[in-house]
Amino acid sequence: MISSLRIAAAKRNAATAAQLADLGRETFHETFAATNKPEDMAAYLAATFGLEIQLTELEDADTIFLLAQAEQEIVGYAKLHVGSRLGLEPDKSPEHRLEIERLYVREAWTGTGLGALLMRRALEEARAHNCRVVVLGVWEHNQRALAFYQRFGFKQIGQHDFVLGTDVQTDLILRKGL
Repeated sequence: MISSLRIAAAKRNAATAAQLADLGRETFHETFAATNKPEDMAAYLAATFGLEIQLTELEDADTIFLLAQAEQEIVGYAKLHVGSRLGLEPDKSPEHRLEIERLYVREAWTGTGLGALLMRRALEEARAHNCRVVVLGVWEHNQRALAFYQRFGFKQIGQHDFVLGTDVQTDLILRKGL
């Protein structure tokens, strides 16, 4: 399965935005719906993965989307933000920092190595942008993701609130030096 994949930067157009919106809603729902209230999940999905929102994210010059495609289907993606302030003290510069804002893989592709492949590509992008630090946020109860990030050398440096609908949850902030 993994040998048939192609990972490339996303085209910044409405068709890609629609695919990202669908995949984002699907993967987030698959991963977190069982542990959250349906109304909170619905509110978050609507606020985060609308077509216009995805198009705006695609058009942001500091945002990079890496798409994993099998044939013509997007089966996973990473959303990266160059110059992120996540976990950074207010008086510090975000220069040379990259945040992995999303690393999503379709359920059918979980366990195939696709997540690791996307992570390695994200780290390559960080180096290509002369970043010295990579950061990300992960829900404190997502043990599978925490173990995955730890395998890549990420360490906890803090935490922040993550609002899902009306539920305020805690995301751990992880950091990796390059």
